[in-house]
Amino acid sequence: MDAAGATAHGWGANPEKPAMMNPQILLARRPQGAPVPEDFRLVETPLPDPGPGEVLVRHRFLSLDPYQRGRMDDAKSYAAPVALGGVMECQAVGQVAASSDARFQVGDWVLGGFGWQGFSVRPAQSLIPIDPEEAPPSTALGVLGMPGLTAWVGLEDIGEPKPGETLVVSAASGAVGQVVGQLGKIRGAKVVGIAGGPEKCAFVRDVLGLDAAIDHRGDLDAQLDAACPDGVDVYWENVGGAVQAAVFPRFRDFGRMVMCGMIAQYNTAAGADAKGALAGPNLGPVVRKRLRIQGFIVSDSGWKRYGRFRTEMLGHIKAGRVQWREDVAKGLENAPAAFIGMLEGRNFGKQVVALD
Repeated sequence: MDAAGATAHGWGANPEKPAMMNPQILLARRPQGAPVPEDFRLVETPLPDPGPGEVLVRHRFLSLDPYQRGRMDDAKSYAAPVALGGVMECQAVGQVAASSDARFQVGDWVLGGFGWQGFSVRPAQSLIPIDPEEAPPSTALGVLGMPGLTAWVGLEDIGEPKPGETLVVSAASGAVGQVVGQLGKIRGAKVVGIAGGPEKCAFVRDVLGLDAAIDHRGDLDAQLDAACPDGVDVYWENVGGAVQAAVFPRFRDFGRMVMCGMIAQYNTAAGADAKGALAGPNLGPVVRKRLRIQGFIVSDSGWKRYGRFRTEMLGHIKAGRVQWREDVAKGLENAPAAFIGMLEGRNFGKQVVALD
């Protein structure tokens, strides 16, 4: 699908507008537990036109993230669910295919496309220009995008790791975790990453440069005893479940727990609001140890600080202080399988989908 024929002023009344279609992946039904391929449907719809002040974005990379699992359920949350028959939600990076706003020209790279689809029409004011010369465009969905911003905001506002403290991060090889660990090191903390399997643990230790890597498939208690003999000051929670239960008793006085995600629960029938064994540890020590446990949503205040975050992160990248890894699926039709695999922990790094 080539955007030939687009102009900086949009398609308008151009009789030469090519007959192009927009491939989309829709939510066909709400999952019962873990999503399966039948929960999604691939369709094609007519290519949309940008109205005044709008831009048609041709998607080049789609972001797959765990929060999208929650959008598939018709349940109360901080954001509305995807409607049945609606386009699956995600952020996208792409190039301007047509513009009705003077701020953007055809070919410009932008962050702000929307949905599991080939194209989207977005208000120009909602788009963030990105420079592909500064970093690969896909990084605007990962280390320089929402996951990286999430890590930066959570540490700045809640975790506040200090030199000499011990920071533990779960899902340390994932999109958010890999940034959390490296920012913790930059701040002077001892950082212990928890990941699944020898390959991911080697990446956490040898590429990201964390002080220790713990394999959650092994003996968590023994590994935590060895890596954190003096306890834990900051715990970044991406997982929940058995990992959380093992880390929590090791908090030192005045510890901080950054509640970012609970992916171990997302595919259960009760989802993130699960009770019983998955609900978490006994909270009695919170008072005695004066612990701080706080959840956050990056969209509450993070995007207001995106410019400062991006400048800081680009500096770390150029200085070699921050590394990253992406897991790239190719083709819109493969987005459901990549998403399902991500929720099962089969991805390695930030999961994106590259479109033709």
